[in-house]
Amino acid sequence: MNNPLPPVIVLVRPQLGENIGKAARAMLNFGLTEMRLVTPRDGWPNPDAGPAAAGADFILDKAEVYETLADAVADCAHVYATTVRKRGVTKPVVTPEEAAREIHTAPGRSAYVFGPERSGLETEDVALARKILTVPINPEFGSLNLAQAVILCAYEWSKQAGLEQPTVTDLLEPAPQLELEGMIDQLNTLLEKVGYFFPPDRAPATKLTLRNLLTKPGWNHLEVRTLRGVLSHLNRPRER
Repeated sequence: MNNPLPPVIVLVRPQLGENIGKAARAMLNFGLTEMRLVTPRDGWPNPDAGPAAAGADFILDKAEVYETLADAVADCAHVYATTVRKRGVTKPVVTPEEAAREIHTAPGRSAYVFGPERSGLETEDVALARKILTVPINPEFGSLNLAQAVILCAYEWSKQAGLEQPTVTDLLEPAPQLELEGMIDQLNTLLEKVGYFFPPDRAPATKLTLRNLLTKPGWNHLEVRTLRGVLSHLNRPRER
C-alpha cells in the first residue's frame, strides 16, 4: 500500500535565491509541494526566487525556514541525505529509485535533504540522515546543480506514485493500408517519370527500401492526404 504522504524537500544552507526558485519549479513538475529551508544564506524570502520558480511561487510562499537540519526533519521518520561524495559516516546507500520505493511503502513522513550549491552536505548533516542517496554519476564530473538533484528525486518519486501523466489528445487514427498504398504508388509513379529508379535492375530493391521507410511512421489519414497533396503539386507542369 502506498504511503499517502509525499516527501518534503529540505534545502540546507542554500546560497542563491534563483536556485531555490528553480528547485521549487522542479518539485512542482513532479507533484511535490512542501519545501523546507535551513538557514538560507541570503535570508528568506528572497526576491530572486520567484522569477526562477516560473509559476511554482506558492511553494515558495509556504516554504518553512528552520535554524537547524535537525529541526527541519524532526517529524520525518525517513531522511535521505543526497550526496555524491564519500563521507566519514557509515550509512546504507540507495539510488533515487530505491528511495522512492521505500518512501511509498514505509509509514511516516520522509525527507530528501540537499546541501549548499558549492560544498554539498557536511558530514554532520549526513550523520542526521537514515540513508545516503546517490546516483551513478560520471566519477570524473560529479557536479549536479541543485534543481537537477531535486528533479532526479522528484521524478523517481512520481513514477512510484503513479501520477497521471498528460496525454496527447485528439490523435487521429492511423491511416488504413489502402490510403498508405495509394501514397506509395503515387510516389513511385513520380519517381519513375523522372528516372529515379536507375539502374533498372535495382528498382525492386529501391522500391522496397522506400516502402519500409514510408511504413515506419504511424501515418494518419490527414498526414497521408497532406503528403499526397505535396506530391501532386510537385507533379504539376512548371510555368516557364
